[in-house]
Amino acid sequence: MELSELISGLCAAYGPSGDEGPVREQIRALAEPWADEISVDALGNLLVHRKGSGARVLFAAHMDSIGFVVTHIEKNGFLRVGRLGGVAPKEVAFSQVVFRNGARGVFAPEEKAKMEKLRIDECYVDVGASSAEEARRIARVGDTCVLDGGSIRMGNRLSSRYLDNRASCAVLLNVLSRLKESSNDLWFVFSVQEEVGTRGIRPAAFAVDPDWGLAVDVTDVSDTPGTKRDGTCALGKGAGVKVLDSSIISSPQVVQTLTELAERENIPVQRDIMRDGGTDAGPIHRTRMGVWSGGISLPCRNIHTPVETIDLGDAEACVKLALAFASAPLEIPRP
Repeated sequence: MELSELISGLCAAYGPSGDEGPVREQIRALAEPWADEISVDALGNLLVHRKGSGARVLFAAHMDSIGFVVTHIEKNGFLRVGRLGGVAPKEVAFSQVVFRNGARGVFAPEEKAKMEKLRIDECYVDVGASSAEEARRIARVGDTCVLDGGSIRMGNRLSSRYLDNRASCAVLLNVLSRLKESSNDLWFVFSVQEEVGTRGIRPAAFAVDPDWGLAVDVTDVSDTPGTKRDGTCALGKGAGVKVLDSSIISSPQVVQTLTELAERENIPVQRDIMRDGGTDAGPIHRTRMGVWSGGISLPCRNIHTPVETIDLGDAEACVKLALAFASAPLEIPRP
């Protein structure tokens, strides 16, 4: 399947933090032909194993998304919601949402709310109900919903909800399908609950006990008008080699290996520093007695909005870099 189609398909799957089942089953079906073993742990992480006798390498891409959880149902049928992950209300105001049962609604602010300092408790979800009884037939307290909407192509760019981080899941699935020979013992973990505190990857990394760990995730950019320079990457310049973010200072061994592989394979890369936000690399590098860890980053505009945007050439560069790393003869940094 073409990379852009794979990304768009995964972006359409349901999977907010805490309810990743539908997207996990879709990824599992796509990974099965290329796996030696597949398992799901108690938290819901999907672990795909390609056996080898060499260094144990963990690639992680989280499959969960930001969203909302219903907390109250008002007499007039409107729903009040809480956040699942880093939802900025002003960045998703007036967005369509969809529930797991297919019901749809609109996330909107109260008339009196000030957009600049908009709080989630000043917003509501309108599901078309006119009473609490009618609303309860659509959604209950504790039900989740996610941003709705499709993907659009803009030349070689793709815009969609939930490119964070379904695009990286597609990258790892592409690596699995292209991988030929490797002596490394490879684990591809599609993790849960990253958006609510990188919770899922912790037990998965402990179970795998890797020698090397790479989080594949989107990263902020500094290439749009009026940017605050929160990131160092730009669309169309290649894969990001993670140097640091708020969760990790990447292991020098990982940064050097990725950089050398990119030079040897003529893969376009850029150095990635993200001032705010972290990835699954944070918990990975603190696993057991420590893991050589870093990340391969996909530059993305408008993160955590309904119109996240990537360059498909950058996504292909991420595939090639991860594939080169998976195939390389890697040192085992322990006796």
